[in-house]
Amino acid sequence: MVYAEFVRSQYAHAKINNIDTSEARATPGVVAVFTGADVNDKVNPLPGASHIDGANNPKRTLLADGTVRFMGEAIAVVVAESEEIARDAAASVVVDYEALPIIVDLDEAAKDGATLVHDSLGTNVCFHQKITNGDVEAAFAKADKIVERRIVNQRVAALPIECRASLAEYRRGEGSLVVYSGTQFPHVMRTQITAILGLRENLVRVIAPEVGGGFGAKANVYPDEILVPWLAMKLGRPVRWLEERRENLATMAHGRDQIDYISAACAKDGTILGLKGRLLADLGAYLYFGTAEIPTLTTLMGTGPYLFTDLQYDLYGVFTNKVPTDAFRGAGRPEATYFQERMMDAISDDLGLDPAEVRKRNFIKKDQFPYKTPMGLNYDSGDYAQALDKAMEASGFKQLKAESAELRKQGKLRGVGFASYVEICAFGPSKIMGAGGFETAIARVEPSGKVTIYTGASAHGQGHETSFAQIAADVLEIDINDVTLLHGDTASAPYSNNGTGGSRSLALGGSALKLAMEDIREKTLKIGAHMLEVSFDDVELVEGTIQVKGAPGKSITFAAVAREAYNGVKIPDGMEPGLQFTRVFDPPNFTFPFGTHVAVVDVDMETGRVTLVKYLTVDDCGTVVNPALVNGQVQGGVAQGAAQALWEEIVYDPETGQLVTGSLGDYAAVRAGMLPMMENHRTVTVTPSNPLGVKGIGEAGTIGAVPTVANAVGDALRQLGIKHVDIPATPERVWKLIQQATNGKT
Repeated sequence: MVYAEFVRSQYAHAKINNIDTSEARATPGVVAVFTGADVNDKVNPLPGASHIDGANNPKRTLLADGTVRFMGEAIAVVVAESEEIARDAAASVVVDYEALPIIVDLDEAAKDGATLVHDSLGTNVCFHQKITNGDVEAAFAKADKIVERRIVNQRVAALPIECRASLAEYRRGEGSLVVYSGTQFPHVMRTQITAILGLRENLVRVIAPEVGGGFGAKANVYPDEILVPWLAMKLGRPVRWLEERRENLATMAHGRDQIDYISAACAKDGTILGLKGRLLADLGAYLYFGTAEIPTLTTLMGTGPYLFTDLQYDLYGVFTNKVPTDAFRGAGRPEATYFQERMMDAISDDLGLDPAEVRKRNFIKKDQFPYKTPMGLNYDSGDYAQALDKAMEASGFKQLKAESAELRKQGKLRGVGFASYVEICAFGPSKIMGAGGFETAIARVEPSGKVTIYTGASAHGQGHETSFAQIAADVLEIDINDVTLLHGDTASAPYSNNGTGGSRSLALGGSALKLAMEDIREKTLKIGAHMLEVSFDDVELVEGTIQVKGAPGKSITFAAVAREAYNGVKIPDGMEPGLQFTRVFDPPNFTFPFGTHVAVVDVDMETGRVTLVKYLTVDDCGTVVNPALVNGQVQGGVAQGAAQALWEEIVYDPETGQLVTGSLGDYAAVRAGMLPMMENHRTVTVTPSNPLGVKGIGEAGTIGAVPTVANAVGDALRQLGIKHVDIPATPERVWKLIQQATNGKT
């Protein structure tokens, strides 16, 4: 095996005049050095995968093709006998750059005449999506109050505990390629490798082993991950590349990065009559797999849990000299909830109303479900007021507010905030999505009675091995330890076009499994009845035993039936031997989890430091298969959401485009000690969209937490007359606002 190391751009925008690789090539232990001139014309370009009509999709090559457009873009790759040799040789490559003007400010990049990221496009605007419903102008004309805010949703890093990794081996004799990759969707990775490298798909095998976190950023096809298998084929040796943390922060897709200009037309009682929004989404320099699509999820969920009917959104996807953005836990939906919930607090404040009552006044009511939104979505089920009421009661919200007022008299600043949300999950209906969104499960009972499950949903920390095994064990009434889940290997797992993401695994993959297990249960009972010489209607499955109803002494074990299924002797005439079923589940609709979160923060008036002292969640994810896994997902999501609200931010230098937060010494990643113990509650509103009734929970914590914590900080600062604070609410930002409010200092 040999090792790859990339030479990456030190400039955010520059023309490459020359690449001198002579010293690297001469280094002992270096196997090869490749630049774009060696690679790009021998493979197909990366897909931008944008389905938006009229979207500008700039060509993206595996290595820079004459011009670099963000700091960290790969220019060359060195392959050597060890990682150390590869790293040293890569450092010796000399690149002659000719610096070009840069643009990293989103507001400026969206303007006519701005510095261009791609000269060939003549604009930085990738796409403009305009959505109008109802009579917006009439709604604004009759408003008692118009509330306006500029709401920033800053760029953040996904920051999985394990960076990206890829290992490829080309077996020349059989013409096959095996790729180990830290990816969230191995089948899509396989499809793209074959398309870009021009291979036969049935000769490419992708294996996603235990992936150390993904959060959406690993649901992608990156140029370096495609280049590794190309190198293995070119050199005839296994090639491994392990990404380092600085490399990860500079090149893995970032999340969020929107500036939303929102106007709300309101009646004096807090009823929202109309909405207008000008949404700017920073796409970075190129389109990764979902870069252009993610912001459209913001407008798709642009009404949230509310009865907004008269609205207009203008969404602009804008290129800048930054690493591309793409999915990050919530993927477009947190941005929607964030501006909605900040606006609900702003409306309440400007009108002098109770923010809980304003929300209730505008909520979709329980008896209105299923509810069709102006965006064309069909919300499946919900009771938003119930979740809000439960959060208020469980948190002791009124008491918390009273305590806050008392602390203020003592010179302390405490804020209590909350936010309600609804999200779209279980991305799957193929005919709605325009692509195969189904999931497949293969369930096989072995002759010993043990059960093996194959799923296309590739886990990376969510606990599929437990929840899927629970489903199988419950249907067959067997020990959960008798069930094994296999996933992540395209040679055995059924094809999945969407992999793991969008909180879809259990709703789709779990539902397919339930259907397959019910088929196995029925066949098991038929064989058992035949072996017991009774009618099918006279037997039942109880704790792993097939027994005659009313005569439990007349029974046969599940394992004995499994053995006979493979013997094929004592089975009903006309029945096929074996005990294996494959089921595909393509749902009729998405699912829509919802909830309300509450947060309490203390603000140090001397330093501006914000401390999160209490956090409570009420989430509704439909049927709960495993409470511990649900709590774990919520808590992890809240950690990432609170981190965005208070600490984390990707920062680029506005003059040079250099990544300022390029290491964990500079990027303020959340740590356990920054968070309080969380209190998790639930309501249960099942969905009719799948046989399990589950809605999804993987992203709810993040979606709810960002506006909840931000609203808590806002509540604290409103006591000083401060109307708005952007996130992250860092000590410096908060301190400056306090100074301006108390003594006019800046």
